[in-house]
This record gives sequence, C-alpha cells and structure tokens, in this order.
Amino acid sequence: MNNKKLVPMLLCALMSVLVVTTCGCTTTTTQSTKLTVYAAASLSGAFNETAQAFEANNSGVTVAVNYAGSQVLATQIKQGATADVFASADQKNMKIVQDAGLMNNSSVTIFAENKLAIIVPTANPANITSLSDLAKSGVKLDICNSSVPCGNYTLQTLSKASNNSTYGSGFNTSVLTNVVSEETNVNDVVAKVALGQADAGFVYKSDVPAAYQSKVKVITIPDSVNVLAKYPIGVVTSSSNAQLAQSFINYVTSPAGQAILLKYHFIIPPTAQNATTAAATSALTSQSSTAASAT
Repeated sequence: MNNKKLVPMLLCALMSVLVVTTCGCTTTTTQSTKLTVYAAASLSGAFNETAQAFEANNSGVTVAVNYAGSQVLATQIKQGATADVFASADQKNMKIVQDAGLMNNSSVTIFAENKLAIIVPTANPANITSLSDLAKSGVKLDICNSSVPCGNYTLQTLSKASNNSTYGSGFNTSVLTNVVSEETNVNDVVAKVALGQADAGFVYKSDVPAAYQSKVKVITIPDSVNVLAKYPIGVVTSSSNAQLAQSFINYVTSPAGQAILLKYHFIIPPTAQNATTAAATSALTSQSSTAASAT
C-alpha cells in the first residue's frame, strides 16, 4: 500500500480510539450534589451523624451543616445566605424567617424537643448538686445570652423557679447575680464549664458531646420548673435542591433519624411518639446490641 495513503488511515484510526476513550470517561463521571443545612448549635452531635447516614443512603450527595445560634442562622438566611434546610432550637427564630417569606411553610414541622440541664466540672469545686445551689454566693455561672434560644429558656426556667415555693421569690435575682459570662451559642457554655472557667452552666440535656463527657457532670432540673424546647425544621424557599432538602427532613423524622436524636438525648414530639418512638428505640437497641456483640 502507498505510504501516502497509509498515514492518513492510521491517523483516522488513532483519532477514533481517542474519541471512544474520551466518551467512555465522560459517561462514568458522577456529578455530586451539595445540600446545605443551617442547624442550631445544640444539634451538632446528632446532625453530624444524621448527615453521614443521609450521605450513605444517597450516592453523590454531600451534606454541609452550618452550626450556630438559631438567632444567628435566622439573620444569615434573611441576609441572603445560601441554605437548603433550616433547623432551629426554637419556634421564635423559625417564625422570624417564615414571616420574611423565606420558608416553605408547608414543610415546617417540629422534629424534636429538648429540656434544660445544669452541667458542672467533674471536680465540682463549688459543690453544686441541684438547681438551688446556683443561688449560693460566689458561684461562677455561665449561660447563653437572652437572644439565644438556650438563654431565653434559661430565663424562663429561673422565672418559673422564682414562682415556686421550693426556691423562693428572690431565686431568679440571686442566680443571675452569679453570671460571669454569656455566650452566643450553647456549645461555648459546655466548653467553658469543661475547662473550669465556670462552676456551672445551663445547657440542653443533649449538649454534652463525647469529647466532654469525662470532664463534666450533668445535673437534672426538675420538670416543675423546666422548659420544653421545641425544634422546628423546614425547607428554605430559595433552595435550589428543594426536593433533596425535603428528603433530608423526611430522613430526620423517620425512625432511623429519630433513633439518632434519641441517642443524643433529644425527646420525640408527642405527635410522633406513638408511631415513631417504638421504632426508633428498637433501632437504637439494635445498634447497641450489634456494638456489644462486636466487642
């Protein structure tokens, strides 16, 4: 065969191989989708695990969670921050975003509840064993600022205690006199108490992550003066992944999602208890049994 004819034929063959190879690479490329969740700081432990579980069940999806005080998150969303899901530690801040027309109202639901607790350093230098002890002179108390849900709930609890004969009318004033610091999110209260920078702090029952469990003790606040915190979640109207955002919410409210919340000491809302608590508790028990058999 003439060499002049052979060269073009070889070039054509080579180009064909390149085209086929290139097309093959293109078809195997997987496009990832990012879901941005704005969540109250008190949800960090539970939602880290929830995000991992959701990613495992949804190939190609990455969940990015932004944690902060609910009031900070509400402000950021109102200022145009990119978010697909908003989970607040109170209904007040959710309503602020809803009133601004920035939430898909039909998607908003109460997915968890919580209660306040007191934490003290493991050494407990101030010898605090109950809510009453927070009124003792010289106690260094750390709380959330009143603009933060946990701070607002703290003030409500102290107000209820002041109207309870067990504590007396001056209890509220005596306790607040001992406040040495106010934080913008509840995680900072946990950290400061764990580091011994305060003798005690008001947090949620769910707010002691594994990293601090050996450094603090939790003291229960009686239900008679405690406050039940309600956590709403919903899809942000500007979300470019509204369907995926709703799927995330569906997972959070599913038995598997609720099992994670129970694991972190959240309370399942009464409306979901009959159908969900048993299933979630069963899932949590199953997880514990599996872990035990593996050790």
